[in-house]
Amino acid sequence: MTALFALLLAVPSVTVGSKSFGESVILGEIAADVARSAGASVQHRRALGGTRLVWDALRAGAIDVYPDYTGTLAEEILAGEDRTGADWMARALAARGLALSRPLGFNDTYAIALRADVAGRLGVKRVSDLRAHPELRFGFSSEFMSRRDGWPGLQARYQLPQKEVRGLEHDLAYRGLAAGDLDAIDVYTTDPEIEAQHLELLEDDAGFFPRYDAVLVYRADLQDRAPAVVQALRALEGRIPAERMSRMNAQAKLDRIPESAVAAAFVRETLGLRATVEIDGRAHRIARHTLEHLWLVGLSLLLGIVVAIPLGVLAARRPRLGQAVLAVVGVVQTIPSLALLVFMIPLFGIGTLPACVALFLYSLLPIVRNTASGLADIPPSLRESAEALGLSPGAILRLVELPLAARSILAGIKSAAVIDVGTATLGALIGAGGLGQPIFTGIRLNDFGLLLEGAIPASVLALLVQGMFEIVERLVVPKGLRLHQE
Repeated sequence: MTALFALLLAVPSVTVGSKSFGESVILGEIAADVARSAGASVQHRRALGGTRLVWDALRAGAIDVYPDYTGTLAEEILAGEDRTGADWMARALAARGLALSRPLGFNDTYAIALRADVAGRLGVKRVSDLRAHPELRFGFSSEFMSRRDGWPGLQARYQLPQKEVRGLEHDLAYRGLAAGDLDAIDVYTTDPEIEAQHLELLEDDAGFFPRYDAVLVYRADLQDRAPAVVQALRALEGRIPAERMSRMNAQAKLDRIPESAVAAAFVRETLGLRATVEIDGRAHRIARHTLEHLWLVGLSLLLGIVVAIPLGVLAARRPRLGQAVLAVVGVVQTIPSLALLVFMIPLFGIGTLPACVALFLYSLLPIVRNTASGLADIPPSLRESAEALGLSPGAILRLVELPLAARSILAGIKSAAVIDVGTATLGALIGAGGLGQPIFTGIRLNDFGLLLEGAIPASVLALLVQGMFEIVERLVVPKGLRLHQE
């Protein structure tokens, strides 16, 4: 037994991350399969979000390796670094405790794509030709809208006059283009939709976009912890040509082959390594994601109740202090969900913990507010009667005030629970799982069935939570008080 335990301890643990688009997920799956072949215990945190979120997760040690692109690293992550010498990027990463592989074999650069009919009708073949057509409607991915190597720099370089520019998810932009709601979008040159939708790629005649060679970025300490894994990962250098990457993207996006299966086929055929894939059935996936969702909501709501009810009591007892408490929890409630989740990563990494902390913070306001207002609405004469009977302040709170305010408190808890059920879907963006996982995967793959796998159970769960609290209210709130308030 001791020898077995020592053997288990010797197995290195590696966490692979990937961004929230198909190609990154496939590359992440390939890296995970290769790391397993080197004897590591591997977890793949799929589709974590945009560049900054995955980068922060790597810096925080929440993941060990993820696929990225040299252009993104140069223009988005390492902007302002000293670029003297060919190895400037490696030096800049080493200063942050990171390293990168050599290119994996393909350059997936940005490009601007137009519907072929629009490009042909207007005679637009180069990006500079767009200057003559300010009426064109652009739809760019949210990340492209704010990157140095995205729309701001492109507009400045080419002096483009377009005013109608929408920011939206990359995969949704293709749908807008196909529906005729958009005329031009940003694309990755290995996107399978370019050929499938017969899009016209405009020539970058001013040479604005740099090379975006795919690489693996990893923590430098991985070389010490798992040298065999690093060696295996570096065996991927130069092994993925652009044509193969485009074909793998098409298999996942257009042929609806699971990304894990696409990656496993590549690992077997190209590297000669063993890679097995287990595909869950729909019922099993729904059950697993629902349990993950319930865990996120239940834990965060329980913590919220434990903290918020005392804060509500304090707010009712000390009105001036109560205003400050309500102001603080109110400000927390106004923080956008995605921003709050990103803020959690440097503190708690990725996964269940940061998602639970964020949901806990969102649950505070309705419970604190309803507890304070429920206690404040109790007639003073009832408290005076309880004091006349000789009850202590604690006994008055426990036996008189909280039962009288129970309906208001439960209403706050119910509101918090429904908020948590909806917000918990965003936890999938930081690897927390739950019903958001199939929703975001469905959006990414344009798979309506997958999207419904998350959306319908989430809606049903919210209705069940409301119904459950109706039952709890009947059990907790005295019948006479219910009749009086109904």
